[in-house]
Amino acid sequence: MSYFERHDVLVSRDCPAVSIPYGAPVTIEAGCTATITQKLGGSYTVMVEGNLYRIEGVDADALGFESQDKPEVFVPELPLSEKTIEDAAWIVLSSVYDPEIPVDIVNLGLVYACHVTKTGPETFSITMEMTLTAPGCGMGTMIADEARYKLETIQGVEKAAVDLVWDPPWSRERMSESARLQLGML
Repeated sequence: MSYFERHDVLVSRDCPAVSIPYGAPVTIEAGCTATITQKLGGSYTVMVEGNLYRIEGVDADALGFESQDKPEVFVPELPLSEKTIEDAAWIVLSSVYDPEIPVDIVNLGLVYACHVTKTGPETFSITMEMTLTAPGCGMGTMIADEARYKLETIQGVEKAAVDLVWDPPWSRERMSESARLQLGML
């Protein structure tokens, strides 16, 4: 299923979710009809009674899909180095999506920097700077947490930190050409 193929499912059990765009935790009750509006990056965006919610892959069984316990460890090109870890970080970050926009945070231009530091013979830490499309975005912390979590799945990465920054402010010009094309902004 791609991001634009909407279809309805019956929610089979009470399911934890997060309201969009506010980021508040909620429970979608068993028996509700949910319209899947986006399935990207291991999570689902659904509409229930006119409201949008994000459901994590670990709860996909409530929507009739196979649950995704944890992302697999991402193995970068060997030998491990700051460069191979940074390359892996950009790949992993391209699997993090804004739940309202079917474009990953890299192509949206939300990732400003990704710094890799060697901490041991084959261990590294990553510090990433990112922004949001709007400073008041209630999903910002969730997106940043997902980015950090996925960065920590890279083999050799001991710790990742994600800093939300607001300077320079995000604008559409930061988006990749393919993202602008996909969203009809060219």
